[in-house]
Amino acid sequence: MKILGLEHVDVEHPGYFLKLLQEDGHTYHGVNLGAGEQIPSLDNFDGLWVMGGPMDVWEEEKYPWLINEKNFIKKAVIELGIPYLGLCLGHQLLAEALGGKVAKSKKPEIGVLNVNLTEIGSQGIFFDGVDEEFKCLQWHSAEVTRLPSDAEILASSSDCLVQSLKWGTRAYSIQFHLEVEENTVQNWGKIPSYSEALSATMGPEGLERLNVDCKMEMTNFNSNAERVYLNWMQTSART
Repeated sequence: MKILGLEHVDVEHPGYFLKLLQEDGHTYHGVNLGAGEQIPSLDNFDGLWVMGGPMDVWEEEKYPWLINEKNFIKKAVIELGIPYLGLCLGHQLLAEALGGKVAKSKKPEIGVLNVNLTEIGSQGIFFDGVDEEFKCLQWHSAEVTRLPSDAEILASSSDCLVQSLKWGTRAYSIQFHLEVEENTVQNWGKIPSYSEALSATMGPEGLERLNVDCKMEMTNFNSNAERVYLNWMQTSART
């Protein structure tokens, strides 16, 4: 497969998912919208991945390219039926592009925290092989507050109802992070808004604590990432 990736800052990319893609002989073409790069045509791509970022989906005046990105996602998913995977901001953008709603979280989720599969999620293909409760990296202060029509919730947490959603047979997204690598926390901690949110939630030593917590769970992160990656590949091959 040839995957088009919409990125928003240099340090938020497919991470461990990219390693899996390359090992399987697939190709990934990342476009950094935050750096002013333009979205290419989907004609030569087999899938669309949309990464995270520090901006919010409603900040269209500050980041005018968000308007074009949402329209692009809507066309790709609804009209073209392109297989889609959204991570964090990419999860929220999918929801908004399809008619859902995103707003500030009542309680930001930052840290290595638990997520639970819903009944639909535990019975479906996307999380096949993943435990019904598992740990993941959370680093978000906004969330999906209203689902698009015909969307299904695949995972939830105590502070965020829509941790993962499915729309149709080929569009999937997750609010949390499984793509974590050894340098992920350090790199994301250099983004001012992320750093501020981390300190407010976990204290002045939050970056060091989160880095240690992620290293302790790295084997599980990688294992779950591989399962989700393989499962997404299966959904993308379906007609």
